[in-house]
Amino acid sequence: MKQTSWLPGTLNILLGVFFTYIAIVTVNSNGFGFFTYLLILLATLDIGTGLRMTFAHFRHKKREKK
Repeated sequence: MKQTSWLPGTLNILLGVFFTYIAIVTVNSNGFGFFTYLLILLATLDIGTGLRMTFAHFRHKKREKK
């Protein structure tokens, strides 16, 4: 059974959205601080990695059909 990158990619995107939500709530309550910037960095990395993994999955799936 082949392991696809669709599920981990989707989970990374969801984690990125969650970190973004926490960062927005933190900014609204405390303003910008170290923790907020850390959350923004984590969200950016997670969303980027998730998109790359998901797109790679669909590219691989498209190549298999040919």
